[in-house]
Amino acid sequence: MKKLLKPYNLSLKSSKKIMEIFKEKKYTKKDKVSFYGEISTKFYILKTGIIRSFYKDEKGKENIRFLHIGPVLVGSFYSLILNKPSTITYDCLTDCTLLEGDFKQFKKLAKNNVELSNLYNSILEENYLDMENRIHDLTSLDATELYLKLKSESPEIEKSIPLYHIASYLNVTPVQLSRIRRDLYKS
Repeated sequence: MKKLLKPYNLSLKSSKKIMEIFKEKKYTKKDKVSFYGEISTKFYILKTGIIRSFYKDEKGKENIRFLHIGPVLVGSFYSLILNKPSTITYDCLTDCTLLEGDFKQFKKLAKNNVELSNLYNSILEENYLDMENRIHDLTSLDATELYLKLKSESPEIEKSIPLYHIASYLNVTPVQLSRIRRDLYKS
């Protein structure tokens, strides 16, 4: 946890306060961390593993919004902030180690501590920028470019999760992903 908080330059006192609200939990592949339709109360620091956030369309097809590769903060911030049911589900694509924190406790700490308030602002900014980058990529890169970007950011991804999840993340079918890979690797 200290390593994850290091970039935020928190004092020892603030670091201790925030570490008190987190509990380490182990999840196995396919475990759900947060459910569609539930009001979230927890947020997580994914230490190791891969989690996907996804929604189901009207036909029941799962569409991956994000692949979260540790270490990273995850949670249904829509649900946490608005206290409304989550519009997406988070589940583990691999075995995962997470730090689970209570959002209300964190907000209470942030309300009374400038450093933790700044941490909260930084978390919101990072999540906003991640969303902006994802929207930008989906609207400006073709499927091959998206695949190459994913591979450059996470070279071992294909060894960790099934290709159909990668296809969903790229917003292509598994057949299209196979063609992209074939075309790239035949050169």
